[in-house]
Amino acid sequence: MSLARYLPTGCQAGGSPVLYKSLCLFLMYRPIGPMLITMNALLGSLVVLASCVMLCNAQCYFIPMEGSPDNSLKECKDLGGVTYAMNSKWKNERCEECSCNPTGIDCCNTVAIPLGFSKMKCKILFNQKTCTYTVVEKKNPKKTCLVQQWVM
Repeated sequence: MSLARYLPTGCQAGGSPVLYKSLCLFLMYRPIGPMLITMNALLGSLVVLASCVMLCNAQCYFIPMEGSPDNSLKECKDLGGVTYAMNSKWKNERCEECSCNPTGIDCCNTVAIPLGFSKMKCKILFNQKTCTYTVVEKKNPKKTCLVQQWVM
């Protein structure tokens, strides 16, 4: 069944995906009143939630516990072979905050990464001691560049 016959003339684009047609129907035939507010709030909440889930999970990882299935181990071992006490927390050389628990090691990035800057004019420098990025001009590294967007 084609949705094209239900779309107004402005929404009929040849070969458009179903999602485009669905959004077009939603935008062209939105109900008036309280239902409009509810639908817009729901749509906005879903967009925010989807963005947050993508950003929050993108910089974390999990290393499962090795050893006995009864979790009788009292320490965790990271990918480099370094061991940590059970229920301990630490910051690794990549400035990630990690924790050891009975299921394994959880690590998450704590450093904001610059994105919105001129890649032609500027370059990124990472300070291992402070766990921070600085964006400077390629020709004159003493001058910082304007960064419009940072991501965790």
